[in-house]
Amino acid sequence: MQSTPAEVINLKSPPAELRRCLSAFDLTFLGIGAIIGAGIFVMTGIAAATQAGPGIVLSYVLAGVACSFCALAYAELASSIGGCGGAYGYAFVGIGKLTAWIIGWDLLLEYGMDAATISIGWAGYVNHTLAAMGMALPQKWINNPFEGGIVNLPAVFIIFCLANVLSIGTKQSALFNNLIVYIKLLVIALFIGIGVFNFNPANWHPFLPFGSQGIVNGAGLIFFAYIGFDAISTAGEEAKNPKRDLPIGIIASLLICTIIYVIVAALLTGMAYYSDLNVSSPVADVLVNLGHRYSAEVVALGAIGGLTTAILAMYFGFTRVFLAMARDKFLPSKIAKIHEKSGTPRRLIWSIAVIMMIIAGFFPIYQIASLVNIGTLAAFIAVCVSVIILRHTKPHLARPFKTPWSPIVPMAGILLCLYLMWTLSATTWISFGLWTLVGLGIYFAYGRKRVNAAPLH
Repeated sequence: MQSTPAEVINLKSPPAELRRCLSAFDLTFLGIGAIIGAGIFVMTGIAAATQAGPGIVLSYVLAGVACSFCALAYAELASSIGGCGGAYGYAFVGIGKLTAWIIGWDLLLEYGMDAATISIGWAGYVNHTLAAMGMALPQKWINNPFEGGIVNLPAVFIIFCLANVLSIGTKQSALFNNLIVYIKLLVIALFIGIGVFNFNPANWHPFLPFGSQGIVNGAGLIFFAYIGFDAISTAGEEAKNPKRDLPIGIIASLLICTIIYVIVAALLTGMAYYSDLNVSSPVADVLVNLGHRYSAEVVALGAIGGLTTAILAMYFGFTRVFLAMARDKFLPSKIAKIHEKSGTPRRLIWSIAVIMMIIAGFFPIYQIASLVNIGTLAAFIAVCVSVIILRHTKPHLARPFKTPWSPIVPMAGILLCLYLMWTLSATTWISFGLWTLVGLGIYFAYGRKRVNAAPLH
């Protein structure tokens, strides 16, 4: 008896495809570059001091396991559907056009605001480093008008530089990202090496000063340190072997980063008492207090590198989701043109750069940064729901990678994300609702009549 061939999603061919040039290694490093940033250099100390104490180690384990539910769902859809739209594309195929638009609109909020916000953090680290060298910038050039300045010039500068990097070509951008990630990992290795010889077990007593609930509270605070692996899914059209490489990149980057977070958290809380870690640069401060001033300066440079790759990954994800939505005619399609020489959407990259430079340079992004979190959680839920729906509606779909124990794993991801969304503030929900209403207005006024019947990503 002849077996029935596996069903394949028949997506329309994009008008001009991006170049397939990214290996599993490149995708893994893209994920590491996105995940390891402010989380390891800032949030570890703050979460330990205010939520979990040394138990922050278990918080990272819990958050990593929680993220793995969503990562496995991402890996299945990346291998079976692919494309450059990430969660937007998966929702289009699995749930429908309206949901896909809402998720895509939320992803634009996540990636755009995250990149702009991290740019402001990057500017702060750079000015701190320059100040240590006696070359601090005047306050008017590092503060936005709402904070008594003219423009946050370093934040504008880093976005301009990364726009050039992304415009040159995806492979060149990946090589730049890989180089910075190498440096970042070497800096983390330096900290680990020093930490092993400066670990004081007495600092781990009490291990759970906030009780067992502190582990859960800590996980809720540092959960967003893991956000970034979803950016890998937006590189589906540029992966050399997407069915194999995308799942490897998503799962490997999350696993590697979880191990690094746990080790750094364990050593950091062993090198200093947890209550002393509630500072903006806990890793560098601990090294200074232990007499390793030169190493602290190196770590500060590593933090700048870490934030640079995080901006790059978020910026990359923004352009690819926008590109997918423009191809589907949800957004103006002319902006989705691929440059013949570089193989990148240059017009789109620079259009987004102008918007992000204005936001990062002239507005206090920290007031709306929490929108990044709720938009990401909504996207995670859509991916998990898509896995469950497609298992029933398209049982013969070719799935090179399958989420184990489905629907239990994606359902666990849905429940966890709903719980975390529930814990967010009323202000965040109101702002998110307003953003969604604006998006729905654009959908019904422009995109609904123009959108393609089948996705082009």
